Amino acid sequence: MLKKLDIRNFTLIDHLEMMLYPGFSVITGETGAGKSIVIGAIGLLLGNRADAKQVKRGCDKCIIEATFDLSIYHSDVLKGFFEENDLDYEPEECLLRREVNANGKSRAFINDTPVTLALMRELGEQLIDVHSQHQNLLLSKEDFQLNVVDIIARDRQQLADYRAAFYELRSAQHRLDELREQIATSRDNEDFLRFQQKELSEAKLTLGEQEQLEQESELMSHAEDIKRALHDADYGLSGDDTGIVNLTRSIVTQLRSVADVYPEAQELAERLDGCFIELKDISQEIASKMDDVEYDPQRFNLITERLDLIYTLQQKFHVQTVDELLDRLNALNEQLSNIDNSDEQLQEQKQEVARLHAVCVEKAAVLTDMRRKSATLVEQELSKLLVPLGIPNVRFKVDVSTADLSATGADKVMFLFSANTSTDMQPVSQVASGGEIARVMLSLKAMISKAIGLPTIIFDEIDTGVSGRVAEQMAHIMHDMGAANRQVLCITHLPQIAAAGSTHYKVAKHETEQGTVSTMTQLTDEQRITEIAQMLSGSDVSQAAIDNAKSLLALPQIRNRPHKMTQRSKR
Repeated sequence: MLKKLDIRNFTLIDHLEMMLYPGFSVITGETGAGKSIVIGAIGLLLGNRADAKQVKRGCDKCIIEATFDLSIYHSDVLKGFFEENDLDYEPEECLLRREVNANGKSRAFINDTPVTLALMRELGEQLIDVHSQHQNLLLSKEDFQLNVVDIIARDRQQLADYRAAFYELRSAQHRLDELREQIATSRDNEDFLRFQQKELSEAKLTLGEQEQLEQESELMSHAEDIKRALHDADYGLSGDDTGIVNLTRSIVTQLRSVADVYPEAQELAERLDGCFIELKDISQEIASKMDDVEYDPQRFNLITERLDLIYTLQQKFHVQTVDELLDRLNALNEQLSNIDNSDEQLQEQKQEVARLHAVCVEKAAVLTDMRRKSATLVEQELSKLLVPLGIPNVRFKVDVSTADLSATGADKVMFLFSANTSTDMQPVSQVASGGEIARVMLSLKAMISKAIGLPTIIFDEIDTGVSGRVAEQMAHIMHDMGAANRQVLCITHLPQIAAAGSTHYKVAKHETEQGTVSTMTQLTDEQRITEIAQMLSGSDVSQAAIDNAKSLLALPQIRNRPHKMTQRSKR
């Protein structure tokens, strides 16, 4: 339930703070007094598009804030919503806030936590339903009609199960289409693919081959230089008596010969002996490597040819390594395998699509059965509601026909309507007058609110095109909705509806030295009499109008609460 609405710097509003109550409340006032501004502000809390023009001239930003009591409605469901989105859950004081800057940018908050506009919209749709005049156009939309039937059918779980199956079917169909396209494309290029596959297969490439060949080619290209360097090193280490190895061994012998008389020579001899062993080992290794380095022209030519082949393939396939060539070969093998096995793959995917289609048909049949039962209930309930609303000969039918599988099932729903016994039933949007459509929408809203337990419903001039006894009956419906643990607010110009409210607010506009000032006040019993009398007779209130107003207010209703609120705005 909406407990409090706080609006600051919104269009013509400086500051409005309004307390709201359960039951049926009405808002009256002259056209242009500012009633639609309040509805527009609430719309921002429901995720409507923000506009820089909504910020009052001269202000940096506007703020719309609403406090809700969630403790009565949907407590378990909403608690899960808050926990899932990591939001503080305060059922008795849930705060929604929307801020719009003068540059047009806006921010949304739930319990002072910044949230996305989509998240605020998701929560707002579970708390408030605003029915404006343009919503009557929804009656012409098939998805709205189907949604009404689904709400009454309470088939949310079955619809969710069906949609999961349908999306799986759509994915399978998409895979089938892709497979068909892939097979067609592959078959068009089959000769070229087989040529590429043959070329790569015949090359017999191996991992690491390129690096090994490049290293061996580099070695052979410099074989003479390497061999000369090794030969010089070998000669310097072990050649004749002047080689380093022989000289080192001779020096060790000389040092040891004087070790008896010069003990330090023994340590030096041992150190040098270690160097001798290492030099001798190096000399032997160099001698062995000299035999390994040989220039083989035939081998060099083979390596060059092999590398040329690898480089050519890499250039042709636009890759840099042998690994990538092998990956390309594997891909070609897979493509050709798919071509060879395409008929089997295509048949398997067709069977999968057929299986999922059968599942969808089965689940859609469950929805259809529930919808047909729901359609009967809608027809019966709506007829009961419309007869006292001045359509005694009403005939209303919810036509549920078969349609192709879609995200909503396999049903097409159409509301058929006739207000007279002599005319055939036709789509309601084609034959119903504006007043009749308003009455149909009110009746539907009453049914929907009962089915989903919507806490707050706001009707913006739902009484368009009606008057007199019909308006009185519409007022009874809205009053009964409010009495059934709901909060109903109605903006109205009809005294019959205004008199039925348990709480009455008046919006008025006055000219002052500071500019145009709007006020919104909760009326007392005496003020209500005057206001309704003015609605009956105009600015010149007669005694007959006052008596008539008192008579209207004598209708059973929840009495007013002592409270007064005023809002001012300047232009």
